[in-house]
Amino acid sequence: MRKIFRRAAALISAAVMTVCGNISCQAEDYSYVNKPNIGIAKNNPLTSQVYCADPTAVEYNGRLWVFGTNDQQQCDETNEQKANTYEKIKSLVVLSTEDMINWEWHGIINVGEVAPWIRNSWAPSVVSRVEDDGLTHFYLYFSNNGTGVGVITATDPLGPWSDPLGKPLIDYTDPGLKDCPSPFDPGAVIDENGDGWLAFGGGRADGADQTYPGSSKIVKLGKDMVSFDSDFTTIPAPFFFEASELNYINGTYVYTYCSDWNDHSDWKYEGAAPGACSMIYMKTKTPLNSDSWEMGGVCLKNPGDFGFDYSNNHTHLQKYKGKWYMLYHTMMLKRARRVNGGYRSICVNEINVDEDAVKIEDLEGSKEGVLTPPESVSAYEPHSGARFCNGAGITVDQTDMKSPTVITEKAGAWTSFKQADFGDTEDLIIKFTGKVKGKGKVEVRLDATDGEQLAVLESASAELNDCEGEILPQKISGVHDLYFIFSEGGMTLTEWKIASEKKPLGAWVYIAIGGGVLLLGAAAFILIKRKGKKGKAG
Repeated sequence: MRKIFRRAAALISAAVMTVCGNISCQAEDYSYVNKPNIGIAKNNPLTSQVYCADPTAVEYNGRLWVFGTNDQQQCDETNEQKANTYEKIKSLVVLSTEDMINWEWHGIINVGEVAPWIRNSWAPSVVSRVEDDGLTHFYLYFSNNGTGVGVITATDPLGPWSDPLGKPLIDYTDPGLKDCPSPFDPGAVIDENGDGWLAFGGGRADGADQTYPGSSKIVKLGKDMVSFDSDFTTIPAPFFFEASELNYINGTYVYTYCSDWNDHSDWKYEGAAPGACSMIYMKTKTPLNSDSWEMGGVCLKNPGDFGFDYSNNHTHLQKYKGKWYMLYHTMMLKRARRVNGGYRSICVNEINVDEDAVKIEDLEGSKEGVLTPPESVSAYEPHSGARFCNGAGITVDQTDMKSPTVITEKAGAWTSFKQADFGDTEDLIIKFTGKVKGKGKVEVRLDATDGEQLAVLESASAELNDCEGEILPQKISGVHDLYFIFSEGGMTLTEWKIASEKKPLGAWVYIAIGGGVLLLGAAAFILIKRKGKKGKAG
């Protein structure tokens, strides 16, 4: 009998080890992990591997597509320790997101190749609309250096792009622009009637008024979006400098621009005078009537006023999935890299917009950026490996802009995917799979580079292959950040996916069921015996 009990105890002990033995995992030494360029708890800037600026955005097929000036081109062709003078830039960058936190870097649009006549391509503004052919057409306006505005078109945000005019849409030599020496920095919008509008401008003509330089312009676009249906009209923007942008909110045209670097004590409007190089907004219902424009106020101070380096300023206001966001740029990444050149990085924060009154709050940017996605981000959908919030030691292969891939530069490279929602998985176990190229391991950890290990994807092939991760049989629920840590350089992760399935009954459950069956059997046996005795007595 004692032997039987000892065997039972051993079996129970083994069962306990089977169920519980791997629940915890000791973190390995991760001193080799590449240090991030910015704090891993921060969600700004949108890209930690490239410099880009002057954001604009358009929503398409449920994603937000962001375009900007490719500061990285200037950096690569000169030296990041030299001043960013922009003259080498002839391309634009493209990113996209579904959650405003994790971004997919698609690469660059080579504007100089699409439109060989350009001097430069800076500060884009993009709009789209469905046209008679049933396709969505995208119009991407950009600064041709400081001399004018160009435009390229496509039926997909990733192109191919074409040059409809073969020349600038706007040039500083055009009639009506004598008081606008630098007709650049376009801002486009399409209103509820399907009409397109374009604002632009910059510089100060000789003898111009110091408060109202008169170089801020707006024009109604033709039906083809690459011609004009009105004369150029002046917007009476006080202390105007550059960075025009347009929005259409509740039947009202909203114009934002950057103020100059001069003293603004001669401020004739309600509220405090704007600081140097701040973003200001104005509004009207009749944009071609100069006298109809009303002052709204400051909507974003200069980055130097909220803790970053002072720099030029450029914003884009965007509504996406029911929330409003302000895209802007700072030099936080170049500061983190200890770079002297003025290279910029696109950032984003949620902003309050009163649509009924058409009022925009005075926002202060931050390193934290957007903290909560507009919708939950399911952990159980396939995700691109090039969709991430932050990272270090990586580049992105943009050979195929529709399917970009992360490439590690050295061991210890990592990326983070934030705000993954696991829901309630109390009765589930999860399986982690990924498409990996290159020999090595990809460790997946929760909430930090040295956090609890969730899975390990091990690749033994230099070619792209499907890997299934070793999963800890633990309960994971709620929202978590995932960190992907690569053991070797030259590895790629093109896609990852988490699948869930019902958790099998544990050994303790089987023991309990077995014990219950034995007890029921014993009880039944006793009852039968008792009934038998009563029968004999009768």
